[in-house]
Amino acid sequence: MRHGYIKTAAATPYITVADCNANGNEIIRLIHEMERERAKVMVFPELCVTGYTCQDLFLQRRLLDSAWETLLRIAGETADVDALIFVGVPVRNHGKLYNVAAVLNRGEIIGLVPKTYLPNYGEFYEQRHFVSGLGCLEYMDIKGKRVPFGTDLLFVCEEEPELVAAAEICEDLWVTLPPSVLHAQAGANLIVNLSASNEMVGKDSYRRDLVSGQSARLVCAYVYANAGEGESTQDLVFGGQNMIAENGVILAEGKRFENGIVCSEIDVQRLNDERRRLTTYQPADDSDHLKVHFHLNVEETKLTRKYPQYPFVPSRKEERDMRCDEILNIQAMGLKKRMDHIHCHKATVGLSGGLDSTLALLVIARAFDLSGADRKDIHCITMPCFGTTDRTYQNACKLSECLGATLSEINIKEAVNVHFRDINHDPEVHDVTYENSQARERTQILMDSANQDGSILVGTGDLSELALGWATYNGDHMSMYGVNASVPKTLVRHLVRYYADTCGDEKLTEVLLDILDTPVSPELLPPKDGKIAQKTEDLVGPYELHDFYLYYMLRAGFEPEKIYRLACETFEGTYDKETIFKWLRTFYRRFFAQQFKRSCLPDGPKVGSVAVSPRGDLRMPSDASARVWLEQLEKMQ
Repeated sequence: MRHGYIKTAAATPYITVADCNANGNEIIRLIHEMERERAKVMVFPELCVTGYTCQDLFLQRRLLDSAWETLLRIAGETADVDALIFVGVPVRNHGKLYNVAAVLNRGEIIGLVPKTYLPNYGEFYEQRHFVSGLGCLEYMDIKGKRVPFGTDLLFVCEEEPELVAAAEICEDLWVTLPPSVLHAQAGANLIVNLSASNEMVGKDSYRRDLVSGQSARLVCAYVYANAGEGESTQDLVFGGQNMIAENGVILAEGKRFENGIVCSEIDVQRLNDERRRLTTYQPADDSDHLKVHFHLNVEETKLTRKYPQYPFVPSRKEERDMRCDEILNIQAMGLKKRMDHIHCHKATVGLSGGLDSTLALLVIARAFDLSGADRKDIHCITMPCFGTTDRTYQNACKLSECLGATLSEINIKEAVNVHFRDINHDPEVHDVTYENSQARERTQILMDSANQDGSILVGTGDLSELALGWATYNGDHMSMYGVNASVPKTLVRHLVRYYADTCGDEKLTEVLLDILDTPVSPELLPPKDGKIAQKTEDLVGPYELHDFYLYYMLRAGFEPEKIYRLACETFEGTYDKETIFKWLRTFYRRFFAQQFKRSCLPDGPKVGSVAVSPRGDLRMPSDASARVWLEQLEKMQ
């Protein structure tokens, strides 16, 4: 349960219709199986104690008595199970029969939640046997204990108060205003659904969309347990399809037409943090809901859910290609709008032969094509200096030629040396002054050349560099429009690769592939034996780690300890724990220290859910202290 992780499970027992004793044995068996998986919330299907398809047998007293006896037995025989358990059972109350989710905890029935919406169409005929629990909130006496009976129950964990669960049953999810909406507004962040949804062609995808969509709308976890094999009878077939979703993402899904268990860990901390972040998520008065407290042992939750190494990059090629094309269009349309607004269809860009400037040029070319402008009005300027290698220089020249842009070469060595003399700097001292002088000289040339041409200077810096402050203040930090400002380095590579794969130009593809194969470097230090001497990742750390840190810090709001835990599990076998810790500390130190650069960034298009624009996503004080974040890291050593 550390870091807010709660292991949940949905199980489909093999049902023998109307044989409560056999069904009870199967339910108990599965409870113990889920217990071995350390599940803390367990959900079973609708009316699983009797079977959903009993039809007019629900009018038989003997079946109902047997169902109640079985429920009490399930509770008694699982008294030593540390979990919150939801079981579907018919329950009589005040002379009526209800379709109920019975809620068990440590051997006791702590709540009974009746179904609200009873389908009476097509193959469903529930109103023949059951009544709706709409608006019901009262108490039943069970073995001398008053147990709440009603739809508006919230189950709150005493040991982990951030875990608040509520239940709805099958059809409740399919209506215009599901009960889960009111439950979530009242504070529930885990919705369970006990279901008996039969199979039809195409129904599985609709059902999946309902579950994932509801978890997204409510910013909650949603555990869906469906009836399966054994329940099928006469004209109906049930296929299972258990699901666990979190904020729009399906974390786990069982195979259809196979009974079994699905497990995954939900993150209640993240859900609550996300609700707090979203100002449009409006909580409501919870006075109509009764809070029922339950107990769980606090223990470490072993994670089985996987986090992607590259959270900014889809793992599936089809999705990745679609995402890349969309991003390129967003970047290009943003630039096109700016050019249209200022009545300028000329652009200037510094072209180094590296990844970022390559992507910027590709975006400019697409923007020019969209606006019908002539690519010859794209002015590429390559500015070799002390660290420029022949490989990057040649690639810059070839790239501009392939794209039909105009290329100028301005060697800045003499200008920088004059500057060194002006400020009395020894050119043999390869310090930050040595490096930044080159970057600022290049920016001065680019700005003045853009003025000369009457063009817009397009910036090339990416999101990862901005997060780390890996940019020269008033140097490459500055432009008139930064097309890559919200594109992380791990994604830049894929965008260039996508362009190479789809451009249909053999020469252009060859150049782009060689650029992709070139080490990332600012090329501000003299080369060694003609090769790049200064590799960025040797200095600031691997970009794949920093992008991972950046995503889960800014998008998820995770604390350092949690990010470290996830990084160690996600990059196991790639980086050791010491390396992960070293660069995580570097990330936090640089992120806080370099905010002053981000506070005055030029405009640039937002392409994803993480950005650092001071006008939108990151309104952070430039002088904020990193102490509380770094202190947590130090305590971990």
